[in-house]
Amino acid sequence: MPDKKEQPSNVGGDYIVANIGANSGQVAVGKNIHQVQQVGSGNQVTEADLKQVEQLFAELKQQIELQSPPDKKEAAIERVNELQEEVTSPKPAVSTFEYVRNWFLKNAPSLAGAVASVVLNPIVGKVVEAGGTIAADQLKHLFGV
Repeated sequence: MPDKKEQPSNVGGDYIVANIGANSGQVAVGKNIHQVQQVGSGNQVTEADLKQVEQLFAELKQQIELQSPPDKKEAAIERVNELQEEVTSPKPAVSTFEYVRNWFLKNAPSLAGAVASVVLNPIVGKVVEAGGTIAADQLKHLFGV
């Protein structure tokens, strides 16, 4: 067997050596390789998931109605509506989540935790990730978890 650092004289072009041990996933050796792997059935969002998200937002809006400063109540409900629309949109944008978080931190800080708890709910993460542009981990980082 030739030394791993030296190319054998009878081989032309690229010489690639790979030693692959115990592996439980995909492996590719070579140049210009592109692989796509999907494990399991993916993040299929069901009607029950969407109903649960709707319920979470309804409860958040009720909490805002009861606890929001009167002069900020209407704007707070508008921000939550924007957030809910973004969560269920086909391509959620992290900028909306950031904007809403910042608005609550500045204008109704006592409700920022309630907003974060909805955004960080696993079912909301599932719905958002199904859109494919934001990972639940990004939202956790954004909301300080």
